[in-house]
Amino acid sequence: MNPSRSPAMTTEQINTALNLLRAGELVGIPTETVYGLAADASQPAAVAKIFAAKGRPADHPVIVHIAGAEQLADWAQNIPDEAYLLAEHFWPGPLTLILERQPHVSDSVTGGQNTVGLRAPAHPITHELLQQFGGGLAAPSANQFGHVSPTTFDHVRSEFSPEVLQLILDGGACDVGVESTIVSLVGDKPKLLRPGGVSREAIEAVLGDSLEHHTNQHSAKQRVSGLLDSHYAPRTQLITGDLLALHALAQQRLAQGQNIALLHYQSIEHEQTNWLNAQCYAMPQNAESYAQTLYATLRHLDLAGFNVLLLELPPTSKEWLAVHDRLHRAAHLKLGSNRIPI
Repeated sequence: MNPSRSPAMTTEQINTALNLLRAGELVGIPTETVYGLAADASQPAAVAKIFAAKGRPADHPVIVHIAGAEQLADWAQNIPDEAYLLAEHFWPGPLTLILERQPHVSDSVTGGQNTVGLRAPAHPITHELLQQFGGGLAAPSANQFGHVSPTTFDHVRSEFSPEVLQLILDGGACDVGVESTIVSLVGDKPKLLRPGGVSREAIEAVLGDSLEHHTNQHSAKQRVSGLLDSHYAPRTQLITGDLLALHALAQQRLAQGQNIALLHYQSIEHEQTNWLNAQCYAMPQNAESYAQTLYATLRHLDLAGFNVLLLELPPTSKEWLAVHDRLHRAAHLKLGSNRIPI
């Protein structure tokens, strides 16, 4: 990430964040993916505050954020060579590695499992914070559990009162916009558990091997962030499908007097007359820009008074895998197959 994209953090602000974290309090932190709700991962009571603030299930593990690969052995054991290889290529960056945990790592972080998720974020503010902190920060997305993830300071502030969250470090809008890729290196073969900011193809190229892809916790046999069937959802009903199916549904809902927003990928200019009573929003044509703006768009429309949000699914080619994963889990209703591409 380009540091010039982010508002400058003063030494005083970093020191305030460090003091709060060491005292067992929560701090909102920017990353290149989404904003995180951070606590000292070595303090179970502090981590418990994350779960209470978010309404997060106690058995749902959180990712531990560290400064770099030199801290891997502080949190994991029996670390395979592949972990250091992937860290060399993609850290700091949007890749989380699932490894066998050290015995001292708290169940509050791992959800009671024998594994821990580790990531070194690339955002310059949080990277500096972690270097000075010296330990690890448990930091799931800074939003109410299951809701749309935050990608700006204002998104985080709208989720938590100052009494719950005293300090949010403002790092500007997130560059990636969807959560990190999660790869498990526990077992016989590396597994892709959650697509995200690092592509499956890039990881496979580094490993020289294919990744198994597990789309839910049942097939993965492992609890990790973001694998629940319902996640990343706006409070307004979100319905996904192809444009033809959405058009038919829209006519029914419009006839009922509902206020509808259409998030479309294809151009609808040739049939604009059929959508005159729906508010139309053109989504980006490339996967990177789409991912970067998706959560902010859903959050904006969630507050705009619509009865329903209709979203035309983008292409299913490989570069759209992370976007489809998030849309699949965010949708309240799916028209057509709507399966996550494998």
